[in-house]
Amino acid sequence: MSKITMTTPLVEMDGDEMTRILWQFIKDDLILPYVDLKTEYYDLGLKYRNETDDQVTIDSANATKKYGVAVKCATITPNAARMDEYNLKQMWKSPNGTIRAMLDGTVFRAPIVVKGIEPCVKNWEKPITLARHAYGDVYKNTEIKVPGAGKAELVYTAADGTETRELIHEFDGPGIIQGIHNTEKSIESFARACFNYAIDTKQDIWFATKDTISKKYDHTFKDIMQDIYDKEYDAKFKELGIEYFYTLIDDAVARVMKAKGGFIWACKNYDGDVMSDMVSSAFGSLAMMTSVLVSPDGNYEYEAAHGTVMRHYYKHLKGEETSTNSVATIFAWTGALRKRGELDNLPDLMAFADKLEKATLKTIEDGKMTKDLALITSLDNVTVLNSRDFIKAIKETLDNM
Repeated sequence: MSKITMTTPLVEMDGDEMTRILWQFIKDDLILPYVDLKTEYYDLGLKYRNETDDQVTIDSANATKKYGVAVKCATITPNAARMDEYNLKQMWKSPNGTIRAMLDGTVFRAPIVVKGIEPCVKNWEKPITLARHAYGDVYKNTEIKVPGAGKAELVYTAADGTETRELIHEFDGPGIIQGIHNTEKSIESFARACFNYAIDTKQDIWFATKDTISKKYDHTFKDIMQDIYDKEYDAKFKELGIEYFYTLIDDAVARVMKAKGGFIWACKNYDGDVMSDMVSSAFGSLAMMTSVLVSPDGNYEYEAAHGTVMRHYYKHLKGEETSTNSVATIFAWTGALRKRGELDNLPDLMAFADKLEKATLKTIEDGKMTKDLALITSLDNVTVLNSRDFIKAIKETLDNM
């Protein structure tokens, strides 16, 4: 059987630890036998990031701007322990953060729904997609530990030297201060990415902040979203029969528990970080969560929503058997291959991506799965497979389809 051809490369960003091992298994067993794979390869493993002073991360983001579609393995964001373990020159920043900033992107995360893994929230019938603004807030914060009594102020100095001041608090003893910021440009990019994604997927979109309390910061998000929607998207949404609305974050949390799913929930940076973990856990597992970074000018970077699975990696290094769930990483590849096929008008590549996803889900529904799913499945008499055998079982299902 001739392999499916590609015309434009994917940007391939390799990663760290157990997910790096799975990455190669997936390529060897599930992609290379069927696709004449074209990629521009970047090693985002921590060792090589350190060797290149993190230039490789910047290069991979620029390549994504050039080619339009990337697929990324999970990577380590180093802490103090990793500094010693990898003998790092410095505590390098999160590759995801660097790539998000360079692409000006919004992260969309959605659970992978499969029969036999029922959501904890019994009325959730369809996936809930989290749209996370990926700039600013606590992730770009400035903090001060207040040692004792004194006055804290928020000060803005304009280009002409004039100052605007707001009192934060008169301290009569020790405390803490946190300063956060955002930019209108970033919020506008977030709005357009959300509305374009809603149109692409034909889903309603909710947006939620706490504008009743944060009357300037959160209210600015609300106003910009509404203004862009009214001027640029209202007609298209009505044509498709989909809806955009704003609600308070606490109302959204209450409503989401009673909803049936099948919509996009847009959140500020921290809210999206927390709520995506809540949604993924309630649907089953972080290893069953897709993640795609979408830029306002139409670049896409697909990855798994979880980390590098360090504990399994150290077992693997000792020669011990692991049963690591590779579904989200497989779906990162299928998402990227499908988008590449869509942009290059390659229906065979799009069909292959669809078929590989169906084979992955059918393997689980046939009772063959990794240990994490076996612990929560409602299916009877399941077979628990190790990391490589699970991927081989998917290949067997794919070949039989």
